[in-house]
Amino acid sequence: MDTTDHRARILDQFSKQAVPFAEVPAHADADAMALLVRLSGAGPEDEVLDAGCGPGLVACALAPLVRSVIGTDLTPPMLAKASQLARSRSIANAAFHQGDMEQLPFPDGQFSLVVTRYTFHHLLAPAKALAEMVRVCRPGGRVTIVDAALPPEKAAAYDALELVRDPSHVHVLGPDHLLSLAERAGLVDLRTALYRLPMLLAQTLAASFPEPGGAERVRAIVESDVGVDRIGIQAWREPDGAVHYRVPCAVIVGRKV
Repeated sequence: MDTTDHRARILDQFSKQAVPFAEVPAHADADAMALLVRLSGAGPEDEVLDAGCGPGLVACALAPLVRSVIGTDLTPPMLAKASQLARSRSIANAAFHQGDMEQLPFPDGQFSLVVTRYTFHHLLAPAKALAEMVRVCRPGGRVTIVDAALPPEKAAAYDALELVRDPSHVHVLGPDHLLSLAERAGLVDLRTALYRLPMLLAQTLAASFPEPGGAERVRAIVESDVGVDRIGIQAWREPDGAVHYRVPCAVIVGRKV
């Protein structure tokens, strides 16, 4: 896949998604956010980078606990949404700048904590992005990765679904693959945790911008997987007809030597 074309695809998708993405309740799920904050070890002396910050949900959750937060994202409308969220919460120690995860615009060792959430499945070169995260982390600092994580036998079906829903999707990695990336990047004292993110199909589709006819295909795929779980998202239907599902996610935290 051509890098320039893929950047354009990300910019197109997430410029459209900036507002609805931030309003999907699952993206601000309290339990998932608390797990990220706890495992990251965020504390009052930390200077934090949130790489691929999107609408600033993680950055604004960390800001009250740390010295400062910088969020970077490729998409200007996402950065505008993040700045708006920080202002609405009277957060004064967070700033947001445009930047590419595969070429972060910061010097070596600037941050004591580097975080990314729900980004790696959109990247053509997640190992390159992780190397950049490690580069800008200071020795002794921590790097935290959170992303959807499907076992290899489910990944192809999940990718097929997500590529219809969001054309900027590339490939979902498994927990073992994410852990291996962290090891190869030189991170040590690795800690991991798994959780499932609860989603409502109607809310997901309302925040998605697939090609024409894509929403109907996504709905059909997920509904046909109720009680089957070929995709790995444990889809089920409530008595009111609403379809829910749970996306498996992994948290990987490591220390830079």
